[in-house]
Amino acid sequence: MMDVIVAALAAGASAGVSGSAGEAVGDGYRLLKALIWRRFTGRQDARRALDADETEPGVWRARIGPDLVDSGAAEDEQILAAARELLAAAAPDRAARFAVTVDTNEGAIGEFHDTVIFDRRTQLPPIPPAAG
Repeated sequence: MMDVIVAALAAGASAGVSGSAGEAVGDGYRLLKALIWRRFTGRQDARRALDADETEPGVWRARIGPDLVDSGAAEDEQILAAARELLAAAAPDRAARFAVTVDTNEGAIGEFHDTVIFDRRTQLPPIPPAAG
């Protein structure tokens, strides 16, 4: 999930630097940074790095990636929603790389926050109880 956040930060910064940022992108970029800022309590180096307007996701990842994970920001649903929204507004082409299409759910219901693998091997029927 960290990749979505760093891609959104880079896209928001790029749009601001190029002057192509609309009001929604600018607002989204500030919101995302504010949400992350709150998670970075006690992490002064990470907060200073967050103040930058870096345009490369790899630089964001190197500067604040460990803090995103350690602080829980990389799994925070509010931060992830803000990052996805910003990415969709600022860089729809990048946002498409993070979109997931589900053709079938194989009967699975609920929220999944990690990789889900379905075993499609043929299942043997249960052994009937012994007659007795």
